[in-house]
Amino acid sequence: MAGSQGLVTFRDVAIEFCEEEWGCLTRSQRELYRDVMFENYGHLLFLGLIVSKPDLVIFLEQKKDVWDVRRKETEASCPNSYWSQTLQM
Repeated sequence: MAGSQGLVTFRDVAIEFCEEEWGCLTRSQRELYRDVMFENYGHLLFLGLIVSKPDLVIFLEQKKDVWDVRRKETEASCPNSYWSQTLQM
């Protein structure tokens, strides 16, 4: 897994949505997202590839909106993503 490209990080396997895309997800899709992020985190933790818990995982554990953590990390942008184009059709 590490290979010549270096170790895998949580950010490498995290799924990211822009705020507009997140707002279009149903409750069950958001719950699936949380489940997948926890599973990805658990796999990396098991493999010893995570030293500290990512902010995203902490927020998901507290059942906070993903965009609370995203706003604190950086200002989000969503230029013409696949999902926003699809939703406009």
